[in-house]
Amino acid sequence: MNRYGNDPLPGLPAHVTICEVGPRDGLQNESEAVPTDVKAELVERLADAGHTVIETTSLVHPKWVPQLADAEELLRRVDRRPGVRYPVLVPNLRGLDRALDLGVEDIAVFGSATESFAKANLNRSVAESLEMFAPVVARAREAGMRVRGYLSMCWGDPWEGEVPVARVVSVATRMLRLGCTELSLGDTIGVATPGRVTALLDALGAAGVSVDRLAVHFHDTYGQALSNTLTALQHGVTTVDASAGGLGGCPYARSATGNLATEDLLWQLAGLGIHTGVDLDRLAETSAWLADRLGRPSPSRTVRALTAT
Repeated sequence: MNRYGNDPLPGLPAHVTICEVGPRDGLQNESEAVPTDVKAELVERLADAGHTVIETTSLVHPKWVPQLADAEELLRRVDRRPGVRYPVLVPNLRGLDRALDLGVEDIAVFGSATESFAKANLNRSVAESLEMFAPVVARAREAGMRVRGYLSMCWGDPWEGEVPVARVVSVATRMLRLGCTELSLGDTIGVATPGRVTALLDALGAAGVSVDRLAVHFHDTYGQALSNTLTALQHGVTTVDASAGGLGGCPYARSATGNLATEDLLWQLAGLGIHTGVDLDRLAETSAWLADRLGRPSPSRTVRALTAT
């Protein structure tokens, strides 16, 4: 994939699973409605490029995230292929019912490490949000579903500033005890740095959390997403969230800019000799195609480099 060669570093995993969040997290903050046909083609193109985990949409009420109002239509259009997982974010039991009716096999719930963001995003306290998630996770697991837990604001909050490690560990362990099969640690506003990533992963390990249950989700607000990801890999994390073309943000946190671009991540991993199964050239073509549909250049440096004419 990297035509300039690779040199592995000691202590890194041989394989990394990329959770592609572009169709949901990448598009949710777009101000103009993206046609369902474009979303469906995006999901198909991502699968064609080799992605095996594609977060497809969210079954949240349309008034909260209008961009995802076509979730049910999209899920009916997508040809869900064997060997590819299509997780869907659900906010509550009603969302889970809709997911079950649509044949969804993987869901995610979205929690917060801070009270301010829990209030802004869910209109609940952290404790109240966990109470809301408990029956959702339990019922989903009974139905044989995998349940990903997102934990946002793990390193910083736009209202509260630095988030204490102990608080993140407390909420993280509670979410895992609910029955989440995986927990994605979110740097929602992109303020983490490698030392702080290390501090949190070490603290979670000390609390008995196995690293194979963790994923990382970095935003690139201050240009730290790749260095933070490398730090996480050095600590044994093997699942990384990324968004094709670097799209994304959060409608409830204005300082949350784009996600880590999947292409930039792939360039780094290929240079380290780490296998992902995703074809960088095909993905870059997809992101250039999507950028054209959105009417602006891709923010990913790798996409711009590979598609320059």
